[in-house]
Order: sequence, then structure tokens, then C-alpha cells
Amino acid sequence: MSQIGFWDILTNLIFATGWTVLLSIISFIGGGILGLILLFARIGKRKWLQQVVKVYTEVFQGTPLLMQLFLAFFGLGLMGINVSPFLAASVALILWTAAFLVEIWRGCVTAIPKGQWEASASLGMTYVEQMRHIILPQALKLSVPPTVGFSVQVVKGTALTSIIGFVEVTKAGTVLANATFQPFTVYGLVALIYFALCYPLSLSARKLERKLNAAH
Repeated sequence: MSQIGFWDILTNLIFATGWTVLLSIISFIGGGILGLILLFARIGKRKWLQQVVKVYTEVFQGTPLLMQLFLAFFGLGLMGINVSPFLAASVALILWTAAFLVEIWRGCVTAIPKGQWEASASLGMTYVEQMRHIILPQALKLSVPPTVGFSVQVVKGTALTSIIGFVEVTKAGTVLANATFQPFTVYGLVALIYFALCYPLSLSARKLERKLNAAH
């Protein structure tokens, strides 16, 4: 008979949830910064940079995140770099997140009517001034709902990091299920935890989208 009770299981899962939240925040912020840099390259006037970013996004969007985690963890190890599961997970998720965010944001920028570009150009604005004062402020409003919505995918994506040994809530759930022989209870709690993390984000994205549509 297992000596691990319900509250012990819940306490351990809540502790592991902290690592899930931390990894999600690091991945989203890091991916956002990298995605913004890639966005300027993607919509810039240098064709070769556009192609580099296009290939980057196609590779990371077209291959499983699980494989990217394996490559980050074992690939860096083969190169002689001693990498922890947390570092490998962070690097892989940042690169994966950036690949999706850059395309979400590019879509928002291209959604700005061409007349906005022409009007700002007629005022003698440079490309940087056009982006800073005219295009990006409008694109930012359009990008908020899909960006918040994608954050749900980032949170759920952290579950795959258990495969390289990072102990987040899914990995902790597996360990506890094996130790307590209570898989229904353990994985039921894991599912509720993910729901508690993701549902507010999904709800916020839908509200922001409705608000944006109402404004138009």
C-alpha cells in the first residue's frame, strides 16, 4: 500500500508546476525577442535575409518539437558542450517559439493596408520611421490576440521536455504515477493543472479578439 497520499501528490505536482511556468516564461520572452529580430529581417529589404528567416521558420515549423529537443540536448552533448535538461529545453523552446511568432507578427504587418505605407512615404519618412510611427503601432494591436493565443501552445509544449529528463509537471506526474500506482489520480491532477494554466490565456485571447473586432 502506497504511503504517498493525495496531498503529497498535489504538493509535488504544484512544485513541478513552478518549473513549467518558469520554462514557459523564459521560452515566450526569449522567443519573443528573437522573433522580433527575425521579423525585421523577414520584412526588410535584403532578400538574402528574408530567405534565411524563411528557411528558419520552415525548418522549425516543419519538424516536430520533440526532435528539436533531442537535437538540442544530445546534439550539443556530441559537440562537447555539457548541457543541462533545463538549458537544452530553454534553447529548443525559444527557437521553436520564435519561428511561430515571427510568422504571426509578419502576417499582422502585411495586414496593414498598402495605403499606410504610401502615405507615410509621401511625408518623407524613412523605412525605420515608417515602421516605428505608422506600421508597428497598428500591427501591435492586431498581433495581441494571436500572440496571447499562441502562449497556450508554449505552455503545452513544455510537456515534451520530460523526454530529455527535465522535471516539469508532466515528468513529475509520471514519476508519481509509477511510485503511487495511482495514474488516474495523478494524471487527472496534471490535466487540471494544465487547464488552470491554459484556460485563462485562451479566454484572454478570445476576449481580445472580440474587442479588436468590435473596434473595427
